[in-house]
Amino acid sequence: MNIQISPQMANALEMFIILAVELSVLFLAISYLVGMLQRHIPAEKIEAALSSNKTRSYFLAAALGAITPFCSCSTIPMLKGLVRARAGFGPMMVFLFSSPLLNPVIVALLAATFGFTLTGIYVLAALFVSLIAGWILQTAGFERHIRDEEKTKNTCASSSCSNTAKEKETTSVSCCNDAKSSDTKPSRYAGLWNEVWKDFVSVLPYLFIGILIGSAIYGFMPEDLLQEYAGSDNPFAIPLAAVIGVPLYIRAEAVIPLASALMAKGVGAGAVLALIIGSAGASLTELILLRAIFKTRLIITFVAVVFSMAIIAGYAAAMFY
Repeated sequence: MNIQISPQMANALEMFIILAVELSVLFLAISYLVGMLQRHIPAEKIEAALSSNKTRSYFLAAALGAITPFCSCSTIPMLKGLVRARAGFGPMMVFLFSSPLLNPVIVALLAATFGFTLTGIYVLAALFVSLIAGWILQTAGFERHIRDEEKTKNTCASSSCSNTAKEKETTSVSCCNDAKSSDTKPSRYAGLWNEVWKDFVSVLPYLFIGILIGSAIYGFMPEDLLQEYAGSDNPFAIPLAAVIGVPLYIRAEAVIPLASALMAKGVGAGAVLALIIGSAGASLTELILLRAIFKTRLIITFVAVVFSMAIIAGYAAAMFY
């Protein structure tokens, strides 16, 4: 019994295999390198580095955001720690904007999929808007829109964890430090591969769903339809893509293969970049989590910054790509 495969199905299968192998290898390799780097920069150092509003702290916040590759939702626990550690508000917001977008894994996947020109536009737009937005929000006094209960919660450095001299004589372990006294220290990279593999397995469903949808679009979606409504000739395609992307919770690992298929079918580079930034930079789930930390005005401002970033990157890509 001979099974005949249509040209459309063959194209979709070919695209699926190529993207699945290429993106999986890249994810594992880059994640391992980032994990090695993170072993040298613990969370305490991140909080200490962002504890001021000096100009250097803004750039440092962007750099630290890049090497702590969280998705938009998993950035929230780190943000809570920064708020409670009295980190500078401006650098803290730069970290919030840049962490899901300047992720080295995402940048590597973008470069492999779209080339260095479009990736450069993406990185510069994300970095520039994150820095400017953080500085403006600090200057405009938006720190007052952080919920008071988050500001007053104690951290490990709070007085509730301090011991008196008498207490220190009776215990060798403070309430904030459960370190074990041991002469033998495990390797700094012990368990790193297991962590990378665990992260990969957790992302795999999103990655493969994105690849599957992207491959189906590449194989079966009519080119004329996409070019008419989302092609480079339609100036409204970019803001529309940003509006669609911001409310969605699509991991960038999933949206990149989808975006690749859209571009192959004639969707403009600007609309594709706006979709990637909108979906990776914010989501409804993240906004719900942010409600516990930010007041409504700051949440609205956060969405506006991500939307603006997507628009700026989109039109820059339309002009220069």
